[in-house]
Amino acid sequence: MRKLATLTIASAALTLAGCGSADDASTEASADTVEMPADSALEPVADAPVADPSATATDAPEPTVPEAGATAAGDAAAAVAGKALDAAAEGEDAPQ
Repeated sequence: MRKLATLTIASAALTLAGCGSADDASTEASADTVEMPADSALEPVADAPVADPSATATDAPEPTVPEAGATAAGDAAAAVAGKALDAAAEGEDAPQ
């Protein structure tokens, strides 16, 4: 029991010693250290622009031709939709 109490007191003392830092956070965030990165980002750039040889003259994508399978599927879907509309129209006019 005495060893357990000694270990508990020692670990508590080490924990509290680690938390007691005397560093002042206000010195790290002074105006001189905060504004330095901003000033360097606003400095003018002296490098000349360089042309990209892989660039194209236009940004428009090349036109693509739809695949035959996609066209056939679209045609089949249109035919089914037409049949469904016809069946719905017949159902509305039918006597009840």
